[in-house]
Amino acid sequence: MISTDSDPTNPGEDGRTHHLDVYERRWMIASVALLVVFAASVAVAGFGLGFQVPGHESRVDPNTVADSPPWNNPGLRDLGNGEYEVYVIGRQYLFEPNEIRVPVGATVTFYVTSVDVQHGFKLQDTNINMQIVPGHISKLTRTFEKAGEFPYICNEYCGLGHASMAGSLIVEAQGG
Repeated sequence: MISTDSDPTNPGEDGRTHHLDVYERRWMIASVALLVVFAASVAVAGFGLGFQVPGHESRVDPNTVADSPPWNNPGLRDLGNGEYEVYVIGRQYLFEPNEIRVPVGATVTFYVTSVDVQHGFKLQDTNINMQIVPGHISKLTRTFEKAGEFPYICNEYCGLGHASMAGSLIVEAQGG
């Protein structure tokens, strides 16, 4: 038994002297409560709100990836049933392709890699934000329910022309 009295000479049931200050106990309870709150937040974000962590799809040779399919022709692939794949290559100081067009309701899986240095791929107004590392393919999927333009930018400093590294995903309404 742990004694919470302020008398450290008060022995517990086992005959040994134990002492836990009231303030220590409160801080321990607060710490455990914070851990529970953080764990609950991660669970809600991951399962309830659909947050995703970019998956490591595979490894590639950054020196030759742009010469082999499907990377030698980056862009949109229509898989049917409203599903699409987009292959994006980041290189100083541009994305290939720099414009992608899909219809409303499209489910798009992004495969992104870099051929030179580390880049970022942030699709504005979505939860897609990936770190792009040469030799790795990052993958995330998103369904676009409303029409509009979603710019994408490099959000990892990659050199002097970094600010010009951008593109856009355009989600088109049916019939236009």
